[in-house]
Amino acid sequence: MIYTVTLNPSIDYVVYMNGEVQPGAVNRIQKDRKFPGGKGINVSRILSQLSIENKALGFIGGFTGKFIEDALEKEMIQTDFVQVDEDTRINVKVKSSNETEINGPGPHISSIKAEELINQLSELTKNDVVVLSGSKPAGLSESYYQEIIEKLVQSGTQFVVDTTGKELQDSLASKPLMIKPNNHELEELYGVSIENEADMIFYGKKLVEEGAQNVIISMAEKGAMLFTETGVYHGKAPKGNLKNSVGSGDSMVAGFTGIFAKTNDSLEAFKYGIACGSATAFEEDLATIDKIEALLPQIEINELEEK
Repeated sequence: MIYTVTLNPSIDYVVYMNGEVQPGAVNRIQKDRKFPGGKGINVSRILSQLSIENKALGFIGGFTGKFIEDALEKEMIQTDFVQVDEDTRINVKVKSSNETEINGPGPHISSIKAEELINQLSELTKNDVVVLSGSKPAGLSESYYQEIIEKLVQSGTQFVVDTTGKELQDSLASKPLMIKPNNHELEELYGVSIENEADMIFYGKKLVEEGAQNVIISMAEKGAMLFTETGVYHGKAPKGNLKNSVGSGDSMVAGFTGIFAKTNDSLEAFKYGIACGSATAFEEDLATIDKIEALLPQIEINELEEK
């Protein structure tokens, strides 16, 4: 089973407006949509489209949390959230002539609730995979992700990490199944400026040397690179009109993780990852299976270096 962990879920309230937002004035919304949000939840929704069984975990509370649970149930996604007293946050995404995000802070998580989630994860086995992604709400320790990872390592549970900075760096020694920094996050991680493909390859291989089993570096319209212990590969991005920058990376994580769990084939998983990420980028919401499958024939994977 694949488990996704979203420590700070949200309702993503997307509003569409004509022209620019006028500060200090009444602005009329053209249309709006509400989605269950959070990086791990996005992964669960794409896994569901791929017909891959999964369960969404994390912290949730209040009427906003109920909305998320109900929405996921409609998509046939299992959930086992830790219930907290405060409401799950609402993130507002304003799409006008520019795209603006106003993100809520989320509820405060007590030490008791934090331990409850870790206890859930302690029950998993080597046959499970856990996807850890997104920001932490208030109350959780700086080392909370690492505390989770230590429990997973003890039980032999594979895990995917989609976060940045120190949390990503600290996870490498525990050999994550996959990590997915973009080129800017890679620069931040190593305090460098990446000028060309050779730089990208050098630091991507460095992440593998430091422990990651598979590394995907996403490069937007330029596609993505995959680094494994056996080689370096480039995946060409399919053509389409960008509509949605939110959730594309999460969709890539879902495609790779879900297909790898089924096939143990990094290249096939990489192909699906690109298709899922691109399909979401071309939609207002996350991708659907028909859109994903339509893009698969366009995905070309080329080997750049063989180890």
